[in-house]
Amino acid sequence: MDDVAKSADDPARLARFEARVAREDKVEPNDWMPDAYRRTLIRQISQHGHSEIVGMLPEGNWLTRAPTLRRKAILLAKVQDEAGHGLYLYAAAETLGISREELVEQLLTGAAKYSSIFNYPTLTWADVGAIGWLVDGAAIMNQIPLCRCSYGPYARAMIRICKEESFHQRQGFEIMLTLCRGTDEQKAMAQDALDRWWWPSLMMFGPHDSDSPHTDNSTRWKIKRVTNDELRQRFIDATVPQSSYLGLTIPDPKLRFDEKTGHWRTGEIDWAEFRRVIAGDGPCNRERLADRQAAHDDGEWVREAALAYGEKRRQQPAPFESALHAFSG
Repeated sequence: MDDVAKSADDPARLARFEARVAREDKVEPNDWMPDAYRRTLIRQISQHGHSEIVGMLPEGNWLTRAPTLRRKAILLAKVQDEAGHGLYLYAAAETLGISREELVEQLLTGAAKYSSIFNYPTLTWADVGAIGWLVDGAAIMNQIPLCRCSYGPYARAMIRICKEESFHQRQGFEIMLTLCRGTDEQKAMAQDALDRWWWPSLMMFGPHDSDSPHTDNSTRWKIKRVTNDELRQRFIDATVPQSSYLGLTIPDPKLRFDEKTGHWRTGEIDWAEFRRVIAGDGPCNRERLADRQAAHDDGEWVREAALAYGEKRRQQPAPFESALHAFSG
């Protein structure tokens, strides 16, 4: 029995809501929505936001070690974008009734789910290129359909996020292209990065549709427009020719082109590894959460100062009232 069947929402109201979504009308924060719709959005948007926040860490590791000043500036801009994406998404989730404090607590306690790919190490500079090319490329495939999500705040946030992710993907591909046109050692470093990031990138799209418990509701309510397997196939079909252009080899001996369907077919993903990383037992899960906790603790004085300043402003009369009082005096 799915969430809708178990919902205690009024059937007439639910029918009107379903009709509204079918008409492609955007749902806004003050509109009535089924409890299951709200829960689904909170789960998806918070996971997305957590992924953006944790996603800063693998690349932040290379901010001081990027090979040139230009590379440092570009990477710094990218990490800053990711922080902004997390804040946009947290703000969108807050419109559904969950607080920022709850979202942060979920992440810091390890209760939050986020993309498993951000729990892998960045061992070389080529990893920064592979993340931009593969991870952000997968993110674009995932996120462009979300620009038409039925929930207005989420859809609007995604428009800007997708524009910035497009820059990130190009930046990553340009790094890989530069390495592949460099020395034999540089090209080998690019191949090594592809070898390690290819399969985690395919995992980014989530489990097979048949194993995804949220797909039916998400697609019916037009939160998601395209299923996990469809998005994954689009990514594979786009990325395999790009790897060929770079002169790199996809690390999959079962990779083949299916003449009948016009699609590239891959071997099976290691779903045991996917579940293990999602459950918190990936190569860098504990390290990444410890880094986030340290950053949260270090920023406590800033939050306290901002709250104190806000309280001080609330206790002061408005500028117009102050001027009126001075004039009347």
